[in-house]
Amino acid sequence: MNSVTSELIGALIQNERFEDWWESEPVEIPLFDNKKLKITFMDFLPEHDLNFIKEADLALQHFLDKSKTDRTILSDWAYKNCLEVLHEVGRNDSNEHLWEFTDRNDIWNYIHPQAIMVSRRHRRDEDIYVIVACECQWEEEHGLQWVFRRGKKLTRISGQDGHLTDADAYDTTDEEDLLLRHFESEELISPELPSYAEVEENVPVNERPAIKKKSWWKRLWS
Repeated sequence: MNSVTSELIGALIQNERFEDWWESEPVEIPLFDNKKLKITFMDFLPEHDLNFIKEADLALQHFLDKSKTDRTILSDWAYKNCLEVLHEVGRNDSNEHLWEFTDRNDIWNYIHPQAIMVSRRHRRDEDIYVIVACECQWEEEHGLQWVFRRGKKLTRISGQDGHLTDADAYDTTDEEDLLLRHFESEELISPELPSYAEVEENVPVNERPAIKKKSWWKRLWS
């Protein structure tokens, strides 16, 4: 069986079904209380991308340097994502409990990280991105994903749609992508958070064009 070697996380074994996926043994993730998750190098053919492992290791080191104390800004973005979904589906028996918590840090009780992926964006910046795929209780069908450019800074939170950036998902420029635009800045961008009352009153959230789905992303769970 073929493998590649990361100096940071050791050997990654080639997936039996997808030749461009390479999977590690479970690794402790400090950001998630040292929960052990498999790390997958995706969309990677060693003969075509000679610098991938070196860049992936650097991105993973940045990501693994994050601890539970780095979750505050993530809590705000997850809370916003939750409210946007609740706005779309409305109050019902299955999500009633999500309308009751008042401390947005409690959002982590409803998020369950499942896997870490590392992939290169094959357009524009052609940079390395670290993706965290999660299950979440407010979006059981599409789940939740966090995306960190170079493993350093959050540049996207969304359902699992196969895109690394909002710019790619919505076919806009990188400059129009709020989090991506601020990547080089030291500033941490906080979302504008509606209240539950505004959500229940159907105050509009961001209206955007339909996301262009990438069917290959479904391979992760098939």
